[in-house]
Formats: sequence, structure tokens, C-alpha cells
Amino acid sequence: MSFISVKPGTLLNPTPVVMVSCAGDALRPNIITVAWAGTVNSDPPMVSVSIRPERHSHDIIRNTEEFVVNLVNRPLLKACDLCGVRSGRDHDKFALCGLSPVPVAGLLHAPAIAQSPAYLACQVKEVLPLGSHTMFIGEIISMGIEESLMDQAGKIDFHKADLIAYSHGEYVGLTAAEGFFGFSIARPEVIKRRMRK
Repeated sequence: MSFISVKPGTLLNPTPVVMVSCAGDALRPNIITVAWAGTVNSDPPMVSVSIRPERHSHDIIRNTEEFVVNLVNRPLLKACDLCGVRSGRDHDKFALCGLSPVPVAGLLHAPAIAQSPAYLACQVKEVLPLGSHTMFIGEIISMGIEESLMDQAGKIDFHKADLIAYSHGEYVGLTAAEGFFGFSIARPEVIKRRMRK
């Protein structure tokens, strides 16, 4: 295999695509589509979202210090895209997309999206201006999971959620599992049992 040198850029691929919801005292709830989101810590559980300062949601999140990360599945895909190309300054995105805001335990302002298969409610712990984007690091203080995604053992089955990822300008579905954490050292009977699902 040989490589060619190219200009540095945001090559990490694919990335999750999420709908981040927020609201302020005198502001209607808003949704921004974010493809630059990720897990940053497990104890306490924390995620980051990176948002351009000129985006409407940027100052809402900075001022309220809270946001909700809503996972995106196939039925939400068109709304997700629309929330990325329209501004909350000009549109009520919940109404525009036929979505419903729902209150979240522990947050004063930011709602979750009722139609999302899962949400992570976050309180901002750190704000990092990085250049083109500001990174908001949020501690997850509560979560909601669509009940149908829980199996008999109380484990989340995200295969049922039909989640969508983002791959350099395109939305892509997730494929069937090719392995699981630790499969490279698992016994053959464990691999067979786990991959049958």
C-alpha cells in the first residue's frame, strides 16, 4: 500500500450525525445538525459538540450552558438534513420538520426531540474556542431511550434503531455487525453465538 501526501483536513470518517436541541428563556426551541460530535470521557460520561460561532445555536448553548444530543435514525434523516440547511433565526425548526420538543429531566431550557430513538441531556462543563468552531464539552446528566430498543436483559439494541452516520457530505446507514469488542481473542463458540444475532 502506498500513500500520497495531501493537505491536512477533517478526514476522520465516518462520524455520527446528531441533532442538537437547545432553547433559551425568550427563545423558541431550536435544532442544529452536527456531524462533529463525540465521546470524550466515561466517568463522568461526557460528549463534545463543535459548532461554528455564527450559528444560531452557538450563543444559545453558550448562554444556557445546556444542550441535548438526539441520535438520528432513518425516519429522521430528512428532518436532520433540513435542520442543517435552515437557520433557527428564520425558522421554527420543530414546526418546520413536524417534530415535538419534550422536557428533559435536569435541564431548565433544552428539550429533547420526541421522535429521536435516544437522547443525551448535557450540561456544559467547558467551552473551547478552537478557530472555525467552538467545542462545547457537556456532562451527560440524563438519557432517554426509545422503549422498543431495550431487550429482555435491559440492554440497548441499537441495530433496531436504524441509525445514520455522516461520511464527507453523505448520510449513510450502518451495516450488519462484522465483529464485537474482544472478538479477536474470543473463543469460536462465543463468536458464533454473538454474531448469530
